[in-house]
Amino acid sequence: MRLPALARKTHKWLALIIGIQAVFWTISGVYMTAVHIDTIHGDHLVRAPDQRPIALQGLVEPGSLIPGGTRSVKLESQVGRPVYVVDAVPGRMLFDARTGELLSPIGEAAARERALSYYAGVGGIEKIELLDVAPGEIRNRAVPIWRVEFAGLWRPTLYISPLSGELVAKRHDLWRTFDFVWMFHIMDYEERTDMNNTLLRVATWMSVATSLTGAWLLLYSFRRRRRARKKAAA
Repeated sequence: MRLPALARKTHKWLALIIGIQAVFWTISGVYMTAVHIDTIHGDHLVRAPDQRPIALQGLVEPGSLIPGGTRSVKLESQVGRPVYVVDAVPGRMLFDARTGELLSPIGEAAARERALSYYAGVGGIEKIELLDVAPGEIRNRAVPIWRVEFAGLWRPTLYISPLSGELVAKRHDLWRTFDFVWMFHIMDYEERTDMNNTLLRVATWMSVATSLTGAWLLLYSFRRRRRARKKAAA
């Protein structure tokens, strides 16, 4: 087979294969640029954190809560009351800062109360459940975890830690769509996190090969036209 014919055939099949992926790249890219990243992150779903200082009078000394093995202690306000979020050797724990009472793991009523205090929307809670297996939209997050779904557009959902009472993640359908198109954009169809996977590298080099063969065919066509004109002039 002559070299121009081989280059033309190679270019045709490479363009056909990589063209399908290019459509996915384009569609996913349009979505990711059309929807603001702050909207994707769901920042509009939660209230701004309470910045008011917490009065230290009458609070339990945090060192007395766990006799040893404490890595860190954080004082914060949850549902209007001061609490200690303790990272200890046994795991994360939540204590009432005034009484020293162990609050974790929090039950459904406490998870519901915290979700309502975090949520900035207007709809009520439609469903709440304690998950022992993390769904794909919060992959690699610690379980068990409370999943609280609210009524409203795009199915807003908050995930609450039963150990600390803290908001772990916020999700909605615009985020879920972003996650789906991101999978096609980076061509990681399992974890959707690896931006340097083998499939993406192969597709990248195929794109380069398609461009090079196309450029070679373009230059070859110019040379053929010049030769044809010279013959016609002669």
